[in-house]
Amino acid sequence: MRKKVVAGNWKCNTTVAEGVALAKEVNDIVTATDVVVVLGTPFTHITEVVKTITNKSISVAAQNCAAEAKGAFTGEVSAAMVQSTGAKYVILGHSERREYYGETSEILNKKVALALANGLTPIYCCGEALPIRESGKQNEFVINQLQETVFTLSPEDFKKIIIAYEPIWAIGTGVTATTQQAQDMHKALRDAIATKFGNDIAQETSILYGGSCNASNAKELFASPDVDGGLIGGASLKAADFNTIIMSY
Repeated sequence: MRKKVVAGNWKCNTTVAEGVALAKEVNDIVTATDVVVVLGTPFTHITEVVKTITNKSISVAAQNCAAEAKGAFTGEVSAAMVQSTGAKYVILGHSERREYYGETSEILNKKVALALANGLTPIYCCGEALPIRESGKQNEFVINQLQETVFTLSPEDFKKIIIAYEPIWAIGTGVTATTQQAQDMHKALRDAIATKFGNDIAQETSILYGGSCNASNAKELFASPDVDGGLIGGASLKAADFNTIIMSY
């Protein structure tokens, strides 16, 4: 049975003190034991947040890692550094990283390989912008994102990752894909995984929805047969709302 996952992406928000306070509130409020809860914090917060978390249902993620193992790359944080903080997950390929920082499939392949080599679980993002959606080519576009990156992994390594589908047109806009739109894309991705790696692996792969999922719509989205949880942005910054999403199964 594939895992139910609710991962918060705090993005560039909270000071260390604010982040620790938020993590403590989430730590104390979450009671679900059948959902994997992940807090995606800024690099500066990870060590302190890991110390704060005592709830066995909750783990910590970095929001990125470097495409190089080490060396003269000022400002970069390697996968080994992330692993040394106690983080268990890393968010890779987020649309904001692709758009604002020019991350390509070549770069992301390096990041995924380094994350896996250091025992981190990648939460690998994919998704289309509004013009692609309006052209009706969204399935082809998003599947191609996977074909250029994580579909190059061995079956054994692919089984270690989580996929997050993020319709870019629904991130931070307040617009959410309809439940049917989300389900249709998740089903298309699962079918593509089955074609590449076989149905057993496809049925074990958690695919998260990452477009303006919130406390009001999570229950309906999570009821879809191929939606296995969410990658949550703004709503993850409020412990009560985040817990409502976690409890939406």
